[in-house]
Amino acid sequence: MEKWSAATIREFRRTLLAWYDQEGRNLPWRRDHEPYHVWVSEIMLQQTQVNTVIPYYENFMATFPTVTALANAEQADLLKAWQGLGYYSRARNLQRAAQQLVTDYHGEWPRTAAGLADLVGIGPYTAGAIASIAFGEAVPAVDGNAFRVFSRLLLIDDDIAKPQTRKIFEQVIQPIVDPERPGAFNQAIMDLGSSYMTAKNSDPAHSPVREFDASYREDRVDEFPVKTKAPRPKLMPYYGLIVHSPAGYLMVQRDANQMLTGYWTFPLVIQAGLREAVPVDTPTLETDIAALEQQFSTDYQLPISLTTVSGQPVSHTYTHQRWQVKLLVAELATTPALTFYPGKWVPAAEIRALPLPKVQEKIMTRYQNQGHPQAFPKN
Repeated sequence: MEKWSAATIREFRRTLLAWYDQEGRNLPWRRDHEPYHVWVSEIMLQQTQVNTVIPYYENFMATFPTVTALANAEQADLLKAWQGLGYYSRARNLQRAAQQLVTDYHGEWPRTAAGLADLVGIGPYTAGAIASIAFGEAVPAVDGNAFRVFSRLLLIDDDIAKPQTRKIFEQVIQPIVDPERPGAFNQAIMDLGSSYMTAKNSDPAHSPVREFDASYREDRVDEFPVKTKAPRPKLMPYYGLIVHSPAGYLMVQRDANQMLTGYWTFPLVIQAGLREAVPVDTPTLETDIAALEQQFSTDYQLPISLTTVSGQPVSHTYTHQRWQVKLLVAELATTPALTFYPGKWVPAAEIRALPLPKVQEKIMTRYQNQGHPQAFPKN
């Protein structure tokens, strides 16, 4: 790892910030230093591209313009505003932290990274971003961009997949952060990592800080950052049940013990769990359908007759799981009561008003494409 002198650090700050002042991205959350705006944008930007976030951010701010509005929001309204962004626990944690701020902090924000880290869902990076941008604390904000930029500048070969590596980068970057403009410094690093120093197809030859880039001088740019591969997401085969009655479609709200908490889907049944409940020597699609029909009739008093939807299962990948949802359909002539089933009948025209996760939207699209183009009209 390279070490910079005090003079080099000063020159790096000057060069970086001069470039940022001229070329920094004009983003809606950069129009002021309001901590609420910084916070929401940083949470939305986790695992999500800037261009995707912008319309969500603007809609979110129009819907929940203050911390108090977010704290008091109905969960359905919050989840609907977040729908499509993914990683839905981020939205729930935002509201929990807003409630903390209103109740425990009387609306006053902690002004340091250490204090901000006590709020639900705020980790070291987000705390550093808010503290530096909103409150001028000279602390680094170490995200994927910072890992990439500084590993290349300084030839840091520690594995960024390891949790302890963050501390190494924080210690290295801390004395480099501009004490007069820490927020601008951190945002400049974000912009640098999103432009000249991207993960792929980077352009170090034209980077404004190329003279400080040891990996460029040594022609080793592609070696950094060092990161071991994450394990492949676990395959999770499901059955998705499209149950239709004169009253609408059977919908279920995901509970607190499940992924996608608070969102609505068609009934989703894990194939492995079904086979544990009704074991057979050689499970097949036919035996699974028979077991599902028996379970719904016996446990829920919902007699259904299931048929398959042609085509491959609907696929959707989360960080640690890859769902494959085989679609099954049941058309009911009458509408049974849901006395023993935790769901509700929703008219087709009202489904899209509910908070729906991406996997549910994919299921609906597949069903429409398989001969039911008007099944779920858009509002």
